[in-house]
Amino acid sequence: MANQPVQTVSTTNDKIKVVTALCAVVAGIVGFYFLADQSTLARAGVLVLGIAVAAAMMWTSTPGRDFVAFARESVRETKKVVWPTRKEATQLTLVVFGFVLLMAIFLWGTDKILEVLLSFILGWK
Repeated sequence: MANQPVQTVSTTNDKIKVVTALCAVVAGIVGFYFLADQSTLARAGVLVLGIAVAAAMMWTSTPGRDFVAFARESVRETKKVVWPTRKEATQLTLVVFGFVLLMAIFLWGTDKILEVLLSFILGWK
């Protein structure tokens, strides 16, 4: 990802837009449950409308535009990832399992040796 300087300055107008967007989402959710006796389509419409209003408000604010830019850049970066082949993934998985088994045997052996030594030296059982 590109190293962009972090800006913490935001205007009051942007803060108002973010709060309004949050209120629109909350209003959509409350409306969805408040209209429990209405049809599912009407309830879903109120919810979608609240989310759409929130998205529009966020789209016009600086934090919203910054988030969209970040999301686009993240998608671009994930396209650059080179995934291992099936054979490579299987081989790496077997290496990890082998190492875990080896460590389990080592720790079990160390525990038994310490158990024998402590029971011999200190008489612990």
